[in-house]
Amino acid sequence: MTHSAEPTLTQLFADLHAHRVATMDPAQLQINIDQRRELVEGADRAAFVRPGDRLVGEVLQDVEGGTLHLGALLARGPVVLIFFRFATCPACNIALPYYQRHLEPGLRALGAQLVAVSPQVPERLVEIKRRHGLTFTVASDRDNALGRRLGIVFTANAASQVSQLAKGTSLGEVTGTGTWDLPMPTVVVLGRDGVVRYADVSPDWLVRTEPGPVLDAVRAVVVEEAARRAAE
Repeated sequence: MTHSAEPTLTQLFADLHAHRVATMDPAQLQINIDQRRELVEGADRAAFVRPGDRLVGEVLQDVEGGTLHLGALLARGPVVLIFFRFATCPACNIALPYYQRHLEPGLRALGAQLVAVSPQVPERLVEIKRRHGLTFTVASDRDNALGRRLGIVFTANAASQVSQLAKGTSLGEVTGTGTWDLPMPTVVVLGRDGVVRYADVSPDWLVRTEPGPVLDAVRAVVVEEAARRAAE
């Protein structure tokens, strides 16, 4: 008996949107659609992180305790950073388990480390790691410090803020940051020297990077670094 392959991440997000169209209050759905479209149309792409940029000294907070120094991680091998929104974000609860199944094993085999990053405070962010039994690192980017450096942070628009407040809470209360700021979904591949080899930023949070291009980028880094060591 054969089993069909699991849908792509793109298909899973298409299914999520179709479910929302069928079940969500139309006015609320339109606010969501309008915010995503506004981000796509207004994004400052010139400010986005890009290959050739360098990251080494940045510091993150592991949700399970302790400080993560990017330089120390890079000393062990290439690093893949995946920026997401927060622990109860429906789209993130699709993407991170998918990466657990389809990206993390390949990265581990290549000697690379996967770190998922959100501005949410560690004591709330840890929930998504525990819920899905994620084996990769989940880390808090306090005050969106790294996200801002990468040019990927946005502020929820007025309609989104009014809608959230009407539900009795604010985004800042959910994340523990006190702000309406979030990172756009982003994948960054770093070589051991901290230089960005691959970057993919999605202003639309229902569009996420598939595992294939990330694995290809890391393979290229591994080959490049092996060749450099052999030439030394």
